[in-house]
Amino acid sequence: MTPRRILLTTLGSLGDLHPYLALARALETRGHRAVLATSEMYRERVEAEGVHFHAVRPDFRPMLERPGRSMARYMDSARGSERVARELVMPYLAETFEDTLAAALDAELIVTHPLTLTARMAAEKLGKPWISSVLAPFSYLSAIDPPVPPGMAWMESLRGLGPRFHHVVFGLARRLSAPWFDEVHALRASLGLPPITHPMFEGAASPLGTLGLFSPVLAPPQSDWPPRVHATGFCFLDHPRADALPEGLDRFLASGDPPLVFTLGSSAVHDAREFYSHAVEHSRALGRRAVLLTGRDTGNVPGTTGPDVYVADYAPYSRVFPHAAAVVHQGGAGTTGEGLRAGRPMLVLPFSHDQFDNAARVRRIGSGDTMDRHRFGGAAGRARLGRLLDSRGIAASAEANGSRVRAEDGPGTAIAMMLASVEGGDGRC
Repeated sequence: MTPRRILLTTLGSLGDLHPYLALARALETRGHRAVLATSEMYRERVEAEGVHFHAVRPDFRPMLERPGRSMARYMDSARGSERVARELVMPYLAETFEDTLAAALDAELIVTHPLTLTARMAAEKLGKPWISSVLAPFSYLSAIDPPVPPGMAWMESLRGLGPRFHHVVFGLARRLSAPWFDEVHALRASLGLPPITHPMFEGAASPLGTLGLFSPVLAPPQSDWPPRVHATGFCFLDHPRADALPEGLDRFLASGDPPLVFTLGSSAVHDAREFYSHAVEHSRALGRRAVLLTGRDTGNVPGTTGPDVYVADYAPYSRVFPHAAAVVHQGGAGTTGEGLRAGRPMLVLPFSHDQFDNAARVRRIGSGDTMDRHRFGGAAGRARLGRLLDSRGIAASAEANGSRVRAEDGPGTAIAMMLASVEGGDGRC
């Protein structure tokens, strides 16, 4: 096996970082050289894994140090995705390209992320092969297996209208979102690169293929996905030795009935509002213990905790979720993958982006349920959670799906496709 030099690019939250960090570690283990290019704020995390790091602007540390209302803007169900594109990606496009180009100079393959829009440009400018990747099936806008757009949970009820209807709907969605990316086309033109279609959809798919870094349990492949797509399985960032539980959590998990576990990932947690207070109220009303993963904002910690509630800012999902009676979360791709792997029932309260579609898929495959997050605090939320806990069918489906997910080798499958794309043809732009 010839060692390869592979550049992995990513942009966003920890849910965007961890799958690529898992891939980078797996590549290094197999004797390849992996470089992970992303925001400076992740340098310490990446280098702690023994992975080569290359900083790419923008650096989001100032925003994350004082997330406050800004994170609520980017997690808004109606306009969050547009704001991410227009406010967090487009203004820095030229700087991002400059940094990515420098990172790509000695790479033999470049792996793109849906938001690393300049990684394809760097590959084309340098004549390097590139392969695209996505973290959730929403990115494919399949008319055969239609995703649920952010803030439009009611679209799930229209699945029966068929591919022709959804082809028209998603064509409209492409046209409406196209202006968000005008700067991409302008930068490509200034670099002498040919025009492309929508930078987030068809224009993001490499002719060499796309890594769908999720399980086919969540979304079976469809004939209208881009060519040469592989649903590889999730790429989990596991630390068998280092993933220690917070002090006392192991004793809490072992000292009684399985608790309910509540988390909002690494982004929605900055817009938690009364979520954790409602979590405690519902758990006690249902006679259940609770684990609250509240993030670093001490304002998320409710004042009604006690011996039946364990609070931590963070705990590795892979160590906690398998002990849960059920997991209540925001529906991010990484959190959803961990919930599926654990084989535990889930109640998904989506905020924005791909989360509405992930939530609908969790319900569709029988691993849980979903509801409007704004209704979670009332009697409806308690009733929905109670029905989830009482459902033997969901418990059985969740465990069956978990067995399938645990049997997958996401990093291994993804790496095999990467290497095939380098060795199977020139793939140059």
